[in-house]
Amino acid sequence: MNNVEQGELSFSMPPCRDVVFTPRKKNRAKKKESTVEKNILQSLLPRTTLHNEIKSSLPLPLSVSQVTKRVARLLEEEIGEVWIQGEISNYRKQSSGHHYFTLKDTESQIACVLFSRSAAMIPALLLADGMAVQLRGEVTVYQPRGQYQVIVNLVQKKGEGILQAQFAALKEKLAAQGLFDAAGKRPLPRFPKRIGIITSPTGAALADFLQVLHRRNPGLQVVISPVRVQGQGAAGEIATAIEELNTALFQPLDLIVLTRGGGSLEDLWEFNHETLVRAIVASHLPVVSAVGHEIDFTLSDFAADLRAPTPSAAAELIAADSIALLEQAQSLLRRIARETRGSWNELLKTKIMLEKAPLFRTPERFFLDLRQRIDDVQETLENQIARRFEVTHVRIDQLALTLKTHHPRHLLAQARVRYSSLTQRLHHHLDYRLQLLLARMENLRSSLAALSPKATLARGFTITRSAEGTILTSITQVTAPVVLKTEFADGIIESTSLFS
Repeated sequence: MNNVEQGELSFSMPPCRDVVFTPRKKNRAKKKESTVEKNILQSLLPRTTLHNEIKSSLPLPLSVSQVTKRVARLLEEEIGEVWIQGEISNYRKQSSGHHYFTLKDTESQIACVLFSRSAAMIPALLLADGMAVQLRGEVTVYQPRGQYQVIVNLVQKKGEGILQAQFAALKEKLAAQGLFDAAGKRPLPRFPKRIGIITSPTGAALADFLQVLHRRNPGLQVVISPVRVQGQGAAGEIATAIEELNTALFQPLDLIVLTRGGGSLEDLWEFNHETLVRAIVASHLPVVSAVGHEIDFTLSDFAADLRAPTPSAAAELIAADSIALLEQAQSLLRRIARETRGSWNELLKTKIMLEKAPLFRTPERFFLDLRQRIDDVQETLENQIARRFEVTHVRIDQLALTLKTHHPRHLLAQARVRYSSLTQRLHHHLDYRLQLLLARMENLRSSLAALSPKATLARGFTITRSAEGTILTSITQVTAPVVLKTEFADGIIESTSLFS
């Protein structure tokens, strides 16, 4: 765990009051002796010399960080990973996804932190204050505060089963590392000749396996590596046996079978060990896992190249049925004989036909036919050349005529004629447009003259204006005696209005 993750721990635990460190009596006696000696030396030696000698005899002091690191190393090496059960309190989840809480019982408590990457691997995780849980984690020290805590990697409700939880957690961990990927599975040889079996030599699984194996293929050689298949340390023995069977001492081997009979989860637990899983994946030879009954699953089954539901089923999957293979081989031999006889008869018919062919009886006639065919081909070629030459000559004449019609002088004469024609058309069009514009202008002039005030005055009407020049259209516009100007067609008369 790095200091960045540890630094997000936002609560502290009260100091433990039940532990008291007291110095031993021997140390007190030594301290008294050293005090007496110091007083004697002070009386005998100069003060400066005495101080230097005492200072050189004392050990160098440690920094707080050095002491904390020693405590952390001691906890991690001596205690390491533990399973703990207790009650959650002071639970808090950060926005970063990290979980912080205190695990306590009636007498003690310990700080715990569950980081987001570990929480993501635990399905249906719902923590709360007061919940009784079982958790697995590593005891360490958060050095910035000098307090010990548990870095949790698995947590479950109390009573769910520790072995089952360990199985699920280890499966998630190894699957994330790609140890169970289907892409890494090795194909089994179709016809193995020599196999290695890792199992207990006294177990019923070995007897069942060998019985089916020798019944299906009596000539198959078997190398048995006896190991313990139950109890603490069995996983290490099995992993060592896998490594040994992969060495040159036991070669050549085509595959390895790992088998034992059924049992409880505790009986099969050694086959869930991480060391054994990694040994199976690291094996150069394909590994078949036939552990337990059909309903039993171990991590070795997921890591193996093939999982068989029972030891007997593993033998059936590995060993081909010798009787069926013999019948198949005989059938193939009969088919080959039929195909061979048929091919031979066809070849005989072809031989007889060739012997009766004219080429075989009179080969010189074949060459005469070839000579006649050469003459025909030559004549056809000459005719085609002559016709091709004629067509090409006609094409050349056509291209020459086309070139003549496209000569620059001819094109220039055509352009001049077209220019003259276009110029005449343009002049005619301009004259026509000019006449239309003149007629339209005359119409507009007539309309304008008809609408002019002068024309209105000429018809006998007058226009009356005030002295300021405003045209008067109503008597209401004259409110007092004013000077009025009345315009006729031939002059203007000024008058004064009468206002009453």
